[in-house]
Amino acid sequence: MPDTIFALSSGSPPAAIGVVRISGPDAGAALVALAGSLPDPRRASYRRLRGADGTILDQALILWFPGPATATGEDLAELHLHGGRAVVAAVEAALSNVPGLRRAVPGEFTRRAFANGRIDLAEAEGLADLLSAETELQRRSALAMAGGAFSLQVEAWRERVLRASASVEAVLDFGDEDDVSDLPQDFLAGLAMLRGELAGWLSRPRAEVLREGFRVVLAGPPNAGKSTLFNALVEDDAAITSPHAGTTRDVLTRVVSLGGVPFVFGDTAGLRDETGDEIEAIGISRARAELDRADLVLWLGPEQEGPDGCWEIAARADVFHVEQKRAPRHRVSAVTGEGVDGLRRDLIETASKAMPRPGEAALNRRQYALVAEAERAIGAAAQESDPLLVAEALRLARLSFDALIGRATTEDMLDALFGRFCIGK
Repeated sequence: MPDTIFALSSGSPPAAIGVVRISGPDAGAALVALAGSLPDPRRASYRRLRGADGTILDQALILWFPGPATATGEDLAELHLHGGRAVVAAVEAALSNVPGLRRAVPGEFTRRAFANGRIDLAEAEGLADLLSAETELQRRSALAMAGGAFSLQVEAWRERVLRASASVEAVLDFGDEDDVSDLPQDFLAGLAMLRGELAGWLSRPRAEVLREGFRVVLAGPPNAGKSTLFNALVEDDAAITSPHAGTTRDVLTRVVSLGGVPFVFGDTAGLRDETGDEIEAIGISRARAELDRADLVLWLGPEQEGPDGCWEIAARADVFHVEQKRAPRHRVSAVTGEGVDGLRRDLIETASKAMPRPGEAALNRRQYALVAEAERAIGAAAQESDPLLVAEALRLARLSFDALIGRATTEDMLDALFGRFCIGK
């Protein structure tokens, strides 16, 4: 029998309300111990909560949810307390003294919901992203995943593979020559259509760029105006600016939201081939590594000397004696503000195209790898002439779909996922 767990599920006190959740076979007994009796199921009741010695702990609303039709699939109780630190601490101490109860670890409520079939793995991953969402795009994409949109799609794919497998099994059991020519005429067309749908999902923008932000790195030689422009874009004096070359020694990053789109801006050490400063040399090495990670590089150096795909930026439009680029994408002056708004709008438009569309579920690394495995297996099934090999390829595709929604998984992966959740979720 699983333990009964409890935790504060609302924000850290002090707050107007503190919600303590209790889940497990002894949730009802815990409620009786503090409130005296069980209230009517799923109806809020006003009660005095008392400790073991009869001392009043708080006047609170309590709710009782008998399992299995609950968020965790177990008996579940909630205590809606006054949200002061002392009140919450006193109630938690009283619960700790109830036999069979213990404090929950991070993500344990959600892990129990998964283990008890209330949510699948893809929904749990979406919920983790929803809890960490900071922009509207992140929220809507995570909500689509947490709400089961992707899970329904995977179930539909899995059902089509099962039907295809049934056709192959019929050939193996009843076919005269065990040849794929005995399969239904639309068999290969069905596999091609399914493979095309999987390829379409693989071509979508990934969840990582949405979760981590569109990474923009400012690069160029020393004293090119990188730090000044960086400060203007993030609207903060985050980087030290100076007329002396080599002021920036390391990669400085800032996470910001522009137009509802998450960005990670990076200011880097000035790039040059020779330096007698060991610390600056390390900064230059790190700057070059940051260029490789970037989704976009704003190049403030000599024209056509930046990395492939970079944007040429003339960063000192207000300084007439500075040699200007012939065909920059943007001419800006971080000092006067000239061109900065236009650059910012261009960045938002470009990053938006690299993001999932609003409300569209996006694949994370694990999901992408499994969809790719399924797509390859479906392709292999379409190429095989031996029904036994076709059946095996379809089985591998089905295993990938099972892993996507958690029918087949590992404890290490679950530990990593549910460790992302806060205590009480």
